This record gives sequence, C-alpha cells and structure tokens, in this order.
Amino acid sequence: MRAAAGIRRWRRNPLCRPTDMAEAWLALVAVLLFVTAAPAVGWVTGTLTDEALRGSVRLQLQQRHPVTAQVTGPAPAGPAGSGDESTAAEERRRVLATWTSPDGRVHTGTVTTSLRTPRPGDRFTVWTDASGRRVPRPMDPATARLHAVLAGTGASALTALLVECTRRMVLWRLTRRRHARLDRAWAATGPDWGRADAGS
Repeated sequence: MRAAAGIRRWRRNPLCRPTDMAEAWLALVAVLLFVTAAPAVGWVTGTLTDEALRGSVRLQLQQRHPVTAQVTGPAPAGPAGSGDESTAAEERRRVLATWTSPDGRVHTGTVTTSLRTPRPGDRFTVWTDASGRRVPRPMDPATARLHAVLAGTGASALTALLVECTRRMVLWRLTRRRHARLDRAWAATGPDWGRADAGS
C-alpha cells in the first residue's frame, strides 16, 4: 500500500520522467508477483507432485511384496575385470539366497543383503513382484512427500527467478531508452553549450 501511495504522489512530481513511472510500476508488479505468483506456482506444483507420487507409492505397494530370503552361501565371485563398480563392502554382502515368491515358487539367486556378516541360514527381507523377480524397495510415503516439497520449492524459486530476470530485462530496456533520449537532447543542445549568444 505504501508503494502504491508513493507512486500516486510521484505522479504529481514535475521532475518525474515517464521512465521513472514505468520503473516504479515495474517494481510494484514484481513485488506482487513475488508475493502471490511464486508461492501459488510452488503450492500447485507441490500438490500435483504429491498426488502423483502417492499414487505411485500405492501402485508399488500393490505390485511389490516383501518376502523372507534365506542365505545359502557366499555369492560366486564375478569374473576379474568385469567392470563391476560395487565396493568391497558390497561384495562381501552379496550372498546366494533362496526365497519363495507370492505365487508359491521357490527362487534362488545372488542378492545383496543388509546383514553385516551374513552366514548360511540367516534370514532377511527382499522385495519381489508377484512372480518372484527381485525389484527395488517401494518408495515410502515420507520420501514421496519430501520429493513433493522439493518440487514445490524449486518451482516457486524458478518462478521468482523468472520474474526477477524479466524485471531486470525490462529495466535494462528502459535505461537504454532513457540514455538514448539524453543523447538526443545533448546532441540538440551540445553545440550551443556555453556560448554567450546562445540564449541559454
């Protein structure tokens, strides 16, 4: 409100140039967009992302099942120079295990366990699809919400950045126009500057 009142008073100032008024209105519009548009875009983006991720979490929980696997022995060593980028600790936790899929079939394979020192007979949880193939753990709701918050925050920040870049570009154009007018005025009066009979 104070900015709007200042613009109203400034309009009556005889020293106020049209570009000054344009700059003042530009600043007011930018502030309003910062206060209203940026949060609104962030809220809408976060809400839509949250709904999409919650639907994805529900679908993953329907399609992926936790099953208990049992360690049967150490995993066979991979061929030398195979290009495997896993660390030595991950290699030590790779084991041969068996598990029963939700459809009742028994599967055997090499898996990575969270057990620190896996021994034959130890049990741990793996995630599989309905046919027993191993799949990644489904996203938990807290992680989905965090991603939605980050998406909303990023969208809000990008909107604010776009508003600021647009304001600076328009301000740059206004400044160039003002300098061009000053150059034209100086070109018109410059040759007569300081002459006694110039009538100035």
